[in-house]
Amino acid sequence: MTKKISNPKTFSEAFKIDAIKLANAGVFDPVLNVDTKLFIDPLLLSESRHKEITKGAVASYTKHFQQLINLLAGSRKTGDTGWRAAQRQMLFPEIPGTCLGYGAATTHGRSWSRALRDHVLTVAREAIEMGVKDPDLFLVIALLEDGIGPDLISDMTTNIILRDLETFNARICEMLKVKTESFKFKNGVEAKFARNPLANGEAPVILVPTDILRELPIVTSWADVGDAASKTSELRGRVNNLIGEIWRASVRKKDKEKIRRAAYSSKPAFEAILGSIRAVPKTPYDVSIDPNGHLAWMRIHQMIAKEQPLSLSLSHKPSADQVHGVVTQIIDHFRELVENKGLWKELWSGNRRRPEKSAQRIFFAVADVYCKVNDLDITPEADSGVGPVDFKISSSYKSRVLVELKLSTNTKVLQGYEKQLEAYKKAEGTTRGSYVVIDVGSMGTKEKKLMELRNAAIKKSKPASDLEFIDGKKQKSGSKR
Repeated sequence: MTKKISNPKTFSEAFKIDAIKLANAGVFDPVLNVDTKLFIDPLLLSESRHKEITKGAVASYTKHFQQLINLLAGSRKTGDTGWRAAQRQMLFPEIPGTCLGYGAATTHGRSWSRALRDHVLTVAREAIEMGVKDPDLFLVIALLEDGIGPDLISDMTTNIILRDLETFNARICEMLKVKTESFKFKNGVEAKFARNPLANGEAPVILVPTDILRELPIVTSWADVGDAASKTSELRGRVNNLIGEIWRASVRKKDKEKIRRAAYSSKPAFEAILGSIRAVPKTPYDVSIDPNGHLAWMRIHQMIAKEQPLSLSLSHKPSADQVHGVVTQIIDHFRELVENKGLWKELWSGNRRRPEKSAQRIFFAVADVYCKVNDLDITPEADSGVGPVDFKISSSYKSRVLVELKLSTNTKVLQGYEKQLEAYKKAEGTTRGSYVVIDVGSMGTKEKKLMELRNAAIKKSKPASDLEFIDGKKQKSGSKR
């Protein structure tokens, strides 16, 4: 069941700090009760502008894995003293507080399982026995092995550099005049951070530098690694000779398995992959441009009530029809904001469309403000049992309206209206729904076909959700129209 996002607030909002001051200091401004889908990338640590990271965190990371290599090198069999010590070095329990990752309406992640840790140690020992002693060998393993996603890599790094993040937070919190206090973490470390005022129970806020964050850590992308290898003549030759299938590994699973076997076959092959990983441009996610809209929705949420108020009227115990009416008003207002108030700009990053998920978050940001004023409950990505509908808006069990939002570029726009939304409505026990399509190009005949589907359903007395179309295409400036 997807958890509800309720009253989202950023660190700067909660602590009454100028967000620009945080940005200028190179500090990520997290939403305190919703995870942002960005991750700490260990390969960016050495590129940071902050000395606590370039000196402290890099040293901590290198030392940790060098010690792990030494333990495995001294281990003669699984389960001996060296092996058990190495297992302890691979304990990376959940570290709450960074507000990063896949947690959705929570700031908690997931930790490494024992089976995964043992598998990584087994493979690492094989690499060490081949003569590989580089601390970054674990990044190659993360790329080659299944089950090591960006959240685990980020969580692993957070565990290892927690003391250095504490030092970073001490400097930043002193500058911001934010009080810190001591927290005991599952990895045994006791460290001082600000307290999260929006968390259930005692939880810290661990501020992180923006320049160590990526959408996905480098070692999770075969495409990036292959591209980097192909652009360097020396690497291209080595990789072609040793592991010639790298560029197609992201397309065919059997190719990845072939590379896996080749990479573990010799020290030169393993080091060729490591060289390719290091050749990937070490570029953090640009939080100022926000190309994929991970942050835009929260900025809109902060300004919308103040700059674009909407007067709505709802009785104390509204009927389903009244709730439906208010939802329609919210969608109409959203259309007005997009088409005539400049909100279309948030659907784009330069000339590139932001993904559909970003548009859905932007709609949520607008709708959440107006639902709150009218004491309506809005649940993004509500799990109805047949998959997540984009939004459920309700005042009670019997007064529920579902809203599904698609971009016109989505190839399943027709299917979403005809089958998906109706299945959600049936699962939620409601007959009311609105299907919102934002035209960002490639609309073609989709609008006409959608209207035909609705009219045909009405003619047969079948359920037919409302259709709402919004023009979200790039607009010329007033002087050029």
